[in-house]
Amino acid sequence: MQSEKISIYGISYNNVTLDEAACLCEELLKEEKNHVVVTPNAEIAYLATKDKQLGRIINSADVAVADGIGVVYASKVYGTPVKEKVPGVELGMRVLENAAKSGRGVFFLGAKPGVADLAAAKISEKFPGINFVGIRDGYFKDDGEVIENINASGAEILFVCLGAPKQEQWMAENRDKLNTRLMLGLGGSFDVYSDTVKRAPKIFIKLGLEWFYRLLKEPKRLGRMMALPKYMFAVILDKLGKKGK
Repeated sequence: MQSEKISIYGISYNNVTLDEAACLCEELLKEEKNHVVVTPNAEIAYLATKDKQLGRIINSADVAVADGIGVVYASKVYGTPVKEKVPGVELGMRVLENAAKSGRGVFFLGAKPGVADLAAAKISEKFPGINFVGIRDGYFKDDGEVIENINASGAEILFVCLGAPKQEQWMAENRDKLNTRLMLGLGGSFDVYSDTVKRAPKIFIKLGLEWFYRLLKEPKRLGRMMALPKYMFAVILDKLGKKGK
């Protein structure tokens, strides 16, 4: 399926719903080449304004979805609203559900030792028959060895949860060395899948306050959370500047 691309403060996003994003991933899996899916939120998008190489990496991805209420608000400021927020953790779950039906091999890469294993065990309970062909934590130094492991596993789907911007950089650097068909950069999703970290209650998610819930649970994230107001301020200034030209 084709999807409209919209630009929000220098980053291109697929203007899709969660269902449409999952369908896009299924379409990409039919092609015999490697594809990259990224899920920029306001923090990553703001970082990309400072790191031009990161911006180019994100814009070179096959699919980029708006993961975060900040990006949704920014799209409205520009007058090109995205259809909806597409949380990477939920998109990943849709991909896993479809993989369980198709039998495609899945490889988990990232997180602290033991977390990805626990996540895979929880997912296997939820989707019996899912074909996990490999698991590696994110504490490795030799990319070559990891790439060999992934290719030897026969995985078609690779979840890369190394945190931003490391995971985006890692996928961009290694996509041509891997025999997978779909790589998804999904940050802390393994923590959620393993129940190591709890997502915000539905009411917080519905009101666009998931970030606030995480801040309440992890006050040390305050520094990182400041990227959201900085991003919105930059977006508004950019919009006003363009309007004045």
